[in-house]
Amino acid sequence: MADKVKPPHDRGSVLWDPSDGPSRMLTSSFDRWASALLADDGIDMPFMGTDTVVKARIIAKDSGIIAGCAMVEHVIQIWAGSLQISWNCGEGRSISSGDEIAYIEGDKNALLSMERPILNILGQLSGIATEAKKWASKAPGQIACTRKTIWGLLDKWAVHLGGGLTHRLNKEDAKMMKENDLVTIYPEIEGNGARIVKFLSEVSLDSVGAFLEIETRTEKEAIMAAFAWSERRMVEPCNQLVIMLDNFSPERCKSVADELVQMGLRDHVILEASGGILLENIEDWRECGLDVLSTSMINRGTSPLDLSMLFID
Repeated sequence: MADKVKPPHDRGSVLWDPSDGPSRMLTSSFDRWASALLADDGIDMPFMGTDTVVKARIIAKDSGIIAGCAMVEHVIQIWAGSLQISWNCGEGRSISSGDEIAYIEGDKNALLSMERPILNILGQLSGIATEAKKWASKAPGQIACTRKTIWGLLDKWAVHLGGGLTHRLNKEDAKMMKENDLVTIYPEIEGNGARIVKFLSEVSLDSVGAFLEIETRTEKEAIMAAFAWSERRMVEPCNQLVIMLDNFSPERCKSVADELVQMGLRDHVILEASGGILLENIEDWRECGLDVLSTSMINRGTSPLDLSMLFID
């Protein structure tokens, strides 16, 4: 990893504060996903009143990182107010198989109906956080998820809790320009490199959000982007440009990084690779001089953490 400033891809603080909990943005996501998950499970209105009181424990059957406690609390508050839950661990904490995660008591019908949604939420998000921890431990400060998600912002929150970078939270959070975007903006210009240079010379800095990123598919495009941005930074204050090297091999990435150093352009850009990055070959990527490694493998196709709810006699 290049010895540079921290990349701007960590947007987790917009979703979650360790002291204050979920932001309004994340709470809104809780509501959207909970409504869909509960409706699919036949729950279309909150549980009212109190019947027979029962007690239960949530037990870990796997080791990993716990995530989703705040969402479970929010869902219970809105949909099953008679239930009371207390946690033995917090968001982002390591747990071991056999650990008691939480204790719940309240209305029998509410708890029986909410059992599966609660376990689904905790299991899915904890599975992502656990996978993120594996990646982040091998490439700390470099691993980022993408906008290829299963549960939208919830995926990104879980990645954040596991120690990964969220990347942009949505399309408007930060501006990423891909080849398709540039073709639609400049249909009259031939060649993606020329379109990149044109765009970087005239984009309004007020419109880019958290950071500006440009997708490149060849070494030439990457160098043209870095040179164009270095020229702009000479005449006005600009943050570093994020250049995505899309579907480059580690060897090609290293070649680009080395050439930018030789040309005196490396300090103007943050280099990100995406495509073909696997946990098994992460060391190859770490050694090629990049700042960020983005992959959907960190959150898509991960196995949920195995948890169970056991009712107490």
